[in-house]
Amino acid sequence: MSQPLRHRFDRRTVLLQLGALAGTGLLLPRAVRAQGDRPVRFILPVATASGVDTIVRAAQGAFGKALGHPVVVENQPGAGGIVGTSTLVKSAPDGYTLGVVSNNHVIYPSVYKSVPFDPINDITPIAIVGTTPIIVLVNPRVPANNAKELVALLKTKPGQLNYASSGNGTILHLAAEMFVDEAGGKANHIPYKGVGPMVTDLIGGQVDFGTAALPSVQAYLKSGALRAIGVGSAARVSAAPEIPTLVEQGMPNYLVEGWFAVIAPKGLPAAEVKRLHDVVVSAFAAPEVREAMAKQGNSINVSTPEFAGEFFRSEMAKYARLVKKAGLALQ
Repeated sequence: MSQPLRHRFDRRTVLLQLGALAGTGLLLPRAVRAQGDRPVRFILPVATASGVDTIVRAAQGAFGKALGHPVVVENQPGAGGIVGTSTLVKSAPDGYTLGVVSNNHVIYPSVYKSVPFDPINDITPIAIVGTTPIIVLVNPRVPANNAKELVALLKTKPGQLNYASSGNGTILHLAAEMFVDEAGGKANHIPYKGVGPMVTDLIGGQVDFGTAALPSVQAYLKSGALRAIGVGSAARVSAAPEIPTLVEQGMPNYLVEGWFAVIAPKGLPAAEVKRLHDVVVSAFAAPEVREAMAKQGNSINVSTPEFAGEFFRSEMAKYARLVKKAGLALQ
């Protein structure tokens, strides 16, 4: 082989090898590689073991694949969701910090005298993702197996039963208070700092009854550690068809369910909103996530960002009326 030909061959080989290395990202500038490795934070303004936490962790892997970045889930509970959402709204609108919120996001403005941000104008809605069933449940030692028996107990022992919630101004607080109101009875509210400690005391018998999202208590209902009284949806849930609705048990006005949504800080560029909406659609369409959502009893129907914004406004007005009707005092 002539020297010039060997020189051309060696040079071509080197160039091909460099191209291959570039394809792996090893020759990219350090700043570019860092962006590719940068995790996307999902801030949950709820405690671990809550319904939203259970849902997001089931979809965490699919979110990572759709984003092309590692996903870190951060639980920041407190004040009905105010603590975690405060962190979110102060974050940069760069697509690397997202939040997943529930009904609580539009309830606490009617329950707390002061909220350090505007739940509508200080966020960028990405999507309402779906709904989750809310269950009225009791400690097994409570002598009530259905709504009729729990209503009778509330009436014959006014003010003697305690009900638990995941915190003041949460959907679980309001859902339990709505049940007591529909029953025409009285009970004492015991707020907890999250679903985990609430469920622990429900199982232990420190409190008598409460409400919870189905995904957070499914295992305890199956084991008998807790007893379901009824579900707040209009129809029975396929994941737990043995639990009757409160409607079919003679409480036609008791209709309440949880919903969950993905949001970002205010000022997220329109192109990023579209990209992240596509990510949400992709993650919840993944077969393993669809299976997990079905087992948990969740209904997935990812909305547009525009619908999400309108939904937040209408839900805030609805819960303001319900809070007033239930007579919940401002905190």
